[in-house]
Amino acid sequence: MSDSADVVEGLRKRYGDVEALAGIDFEVQRGTVFGLLGPNGAGKTTAIRVLATVLLPDAGRAEVLGHDVVKQADAVRRRIGLAGQFAAVDPNLTGRENLRLVGVLSQMRRPEIMPRADELLRRFDLADAADRPLRTYSGGMRRRLDIAASLVPRPPVLFLDEPTTGLDLTSRNELWEMIHELVRDGTTVLLTTQYLEEADRLAGRIAVVDDGRVIANDAPDRLKSQLGSTVVELGIRGDGRAERAVGLLSGRIGGRVEREGELLRITSDQGAHVLVEVLRVLETDGLEPDTLTVREPSLDDVFLALTGHHAEDASDADGKGDAA
Repeated sequence: MSDSADVVEGLRKRYGDVEALAGIDFEVQRGTVFGLLGPNGAGKTTAIRVLATVLLPDAGRAEVLGHDVVKQADAVRRRIGLAGQFAAVDPNLTGRENLRLVGVLSQMRRPEIMPRADELLRRFDLADAADRPLRTYSGGMRRRLDIAASLVPRPPVLFLDEPTTGLDLTSRNELWEMIHELVRDGTTVLLTTQYLEEADRLAGRIAVVDDGRVIANDAPDRLKSQLGSTVVELGIRGDGRAERAVGLLSGRIGGRVEREGELLRITSDQGAHVLVEVLRVLETDGLEPDTLTVREPSLDDVFLALTGHHAEDASDADGKGDAA
């Protein structure tokens, strides 16, 4: 038996003139969380929809647990759960009724449906609200029920498409812990997200997607370590001072120098030495920084280095939106 739960090779999908997927490749190992990280329009949702047999690819191939998503779509559907960006539950039904309906539609044996629904309501801390109409639930409760609904038939593979979009931090943390519990129980999770912290907290491996292409694929720590061990950020205000500082530092210190307006960012694997050298070089020209921060690299630094823009900026930008 292969260790891979999902295999994607050369997958392509076009919407008119927009190439949502431009030949992506990745594999998801069983019993892990794999993150697809990228802005709106990057192709994350399209990849999930192809794997979930909702969309047909234009080219390439994809398998779930050894079953081809095109040729064996029925077999794939019996083995997956899907929770999309928007709740797929009925607001006029109670929480318990929603889960029962999913069990019936999934063709579960009737005696198994209600015990499974009650188990999930307890697990997702919804037992006290089980007999209330869904329209009375908070956003976090509705999202938890949506994920519970995707788990009713006990799928070994779960696709979560931006599961925490629109949730507050407390609700996000609750969902993150539930995802960890699912993986501890053996579920394989493929997660799409715009949130860097979410990808860092949950995923054992991350594929960074931009413009329909996978531009990096590795463990979060290894992605960050490629930039070095230290990030030094200097705020240098005043007309032309930051630009002058870049000219002084570029090529003279052991690190990569970038400028965003009045902020300088230096990434290096030389630790404290690079900080001392940066301050020494600036002092020779009378350029004293207004602010100074020293930290470890983040996934945002990775995303910026790979794409030329921050993930948050790209997520907020108008353009392709959720179509891809």
